[in-house]
Amino acid sequence: MLKSQTVGILGGMGPAAGADFVRLFVEACARLMRERGELVRDQAFPEHWLAQVPVPDRSGALESSALGAHQPLEPMLQALGRLAALGSRAVAIACNTAHAWHATLQERFPQIEVLHVAREVSAQVAAEGVRDTALMATEGTYRVGLYERAMADAGLACHLPLAEERKLLMRGIYEGVKAGDLRLAEDCFSRVALQLAHRHGPVAIVMGCTEIPLGLQNSAAVAGLRLVDPARVLASALAVRAYDGASQRRHA
Repeated sequence: MLKSQTVGILGGMGPAAGADFVRLFVEACARLMRERGELVRDQAFPEHWLAQVPVPDRSGALESSALGAHQPLEPMLQALGRLAALGSRAVAIACNTAHAWHATLQERFPQIEVLHVAREVSAQVAAEGVRDTALMATEGTYRVGLYERAMADAGLACHLPLAEERKLLMRGIYEGVKAGDLRLAEDCFSRVALQLAHRHGPVAIVMGCTEIPLGLQNSAAVAGLRLVDPARVLASALAVRAYDGASQRRHA
């Protein structure tokens, strides 16, 4: 039977995305077991903890560098500390924009591997032979160039939406998914995805906000597009760390 180590998920950004990430992680673990010829059973899943904590809006915080309660770093550090105390050896952040603070989180907790979603996605997309991507994300994610840098490092082109399309994305995220209006979210997100595909051709469209896949799930409008869900990629990466990390520690 596969040996595993404890891993964590830093969620709450928003809560629906954090809860859905747990589902993706469990699916990734089961898939990994099957690929390795292991029997999928309850006892074979790794110990994993979800820290679902209230975190101030990340995009809003990136608009101002002033200190205050609107900044998300301190709540994330506290949550990461709790995950560390529970024995987590690797942690995934269930929010793309929150990776703007990745370097500080990793520096403060060197005993934990804090996975980086944009690097994981870029590596996987490049390995699949893709060379052109388009990014649907929050204004905060665009502001810090989170995916653009990771894509460039992997030799990938990264096309961005126009200003009006970005407004549509933000509306779909905040007035759509976060407010429980999935019909509005699907309309906003599908319009931007189709416009990106029309402008840039058959690119891989990265859904770089955990709310976007929730709004586009089962959408017939985008059925012909190549969509990349970073949450799935990150969940798979965390599953690999949960099992292979335990193996590496045993042989260290």
